Amino acid sequence: MAGSSQPVLVVEDDGLIRMDLVDLLTEGGIDQILEAANADQALRVLETQSAVRAVLTDIDMPGSMNGLKLAQLTAERWPDCRIVVISGRYHPEQGALPEGARFLSKPLSERRLLQILQELDIVGSRPKS
Repeated sequence: MAGSSQPVLVVEDDGLIRMDLVDLLTEGGIDQILEAANADQALRVLETQSAVRAVLTDIDMPGSMNGLKLAQLTAERWPDCRIVVISGRYHPEQGALPEGARFLSKPLSERRLLQILQELDIVGSRPKS
């Protein structure tokens, strides 16, 4: 399945939401999932892990930067990394996201998230049951 050989990084300060995202990615076929509670931790992970396939990040988090800044830095430093930005409070203005990044509003639709992950080639198509 696409994406299963390279890790995906979930960046979310709310532990329950982060756990739900990890469960959803696992169900989508991703077997390597890294976690960070804020952008500072995420940068440390990105700097020490080779070839993180994608970053799913919340916007509003504690620390030295928010998820939008993390998305921009990720796009600049790791241009092959796919980016999905998630928020329940903010909707980024036109041009605020790096090129190719996607935005999802909370509460998340599991179906929409999996569709975005498929479009970005992070997960493969799920067989119809």
